[in-house]
Amino acid sequence: MIFGIAWRMAAIGLENVTKAFSDDVVALDDVSLEIADGEFIALVGPSGCGKSTLLRSLAGLEEVTSGRITIDGREVTDLAPRHRDVAMVFQSYALYPHMSVRQNLGYGLRVRRTPKREAGRRVEEVAELLGLTALLERRPAQLSGGQRQRVAMGRAIVRQPKAFLMDEPLSNLDAKLRVGMRASLSRLHDRLGTTTVYVTHDQVEAMTLGERVAVMRDGRILQVDAPQRLYERPRDVFVAGFIGSPAMNLVEATLDDGDVVLGEHRLPLHPVRRPALERGAVVLGIRPESFEDVAFATSDLPLLEVDVVVLEELGSDAHLYFPVRAESVTPPAVEAEGEDSTQLVPEAGALLNARVDPRTAARPGHRIALTVDPARFHFFDPVSGASLLDYDATEAPDVLPVSGAQG
Repeated sequence: MIFGIAWRMAAIGLENVTKAFSDDVVALDDVSLEIADGEFIALVGPSGCGKSTLLRSLAGLEEVTSGRITIDGREVTDLAPRHRDVAMVFQSYALYPHMSVRQNLGYGLRVRRTPKREAGRRVEEVAELLGLTALLERRPAQLSGGQRQRVAMGRAIVRQPKAFLMDEPLSNLDAKLRVGMRASLSRLHDRLGTTTVYVTHDQVEAMTLGERVAVMRDGRILQVDAPQRLYERPRDVFVAGFIGSPAMNLVEATLDDGDVVLGEHRLPLHPVRRPALERGAVVLGIRPESFEDVAFATSDLPLLEVDVVVLEELGSDAHLYFPVRAESVTPPAVEAEGEDSTQLVPEAGALLNARVDPRTAARPGHRIALTVDPARFHFFDPVSGASLLDYDATEAPDVLPVSGAQG
């Protein structure tokens, strides 16, 4: 109980949910997902992947074509939104401009005919919780973007719903304010413990907020896991390229009797972390933080002599870009109509990103020696995109990344 409010929680279930707008437009394709009581889960994916449709289906704003939706053990598939006991927070603040903060916070309670004394108490408690007490008599035009978003969230909180459904609530804020609001959202969930489904296209936002993250593409959930496990154990090339900032380097390579050939470079495979096949084409994934300037490397790792073409100095680290004579792999975010879905490798060459110590002496136009850690390589099938690693069998004590998942 926080500030005298008894918060309710509820598990949410989706079972084989499909939403088709027409024969050739399927927004949700046989989606099944279990969300635990009190869990904060983030849905992430590119535009058009179905994440907002899934959220609207949970809220009852979209009627699903088939499948079942349950909230708190009760089937709500055919119930109207007002009977599902969930509260939504939208990308637009959707505040009433002619009402004060106090009136905006209490509007939902007034519609539900909550007694005035009870409604007033709840509004005061939520205002204190969100730091809005001094702003209660102001109107939305007198508030900053962050303050408006807190009012929008407070309007959902004051209802004491079984679940919060949030559709990109921070996307209208500037970058610095978004970082602060992310931290505030995490603290708020820790205090309330209400089941929360959070939609975002920003994978950093998803990774920092979600206790679990569901990666979506083309109306399907590709992988659901804890953020760090998504980063360390992507099941396919799309998840590998989408999760992580900066993105994983994905490039066409060849396995050859204990080595992986990457353009003009031949690198030894790790004795444990390696795919089952000995020869053949693969998609090799190397995260930028798997490289290091040899001048600052602390272990005996394979070396690459590379030509630096771009240097980005970011203060805490530096990013080097260097070419290799191999084909870059770019998983399509959303396949174009008629596109061959098995074609993962485009025709352009590869420009790889190395995240190195900011003290590096590297400069564009000069060669530099980099170390690379084979214990952190990823391998994917070049046709299906599926991971070729059995992570349980290939994990070694020294393979887990220590930074970069949320850079």
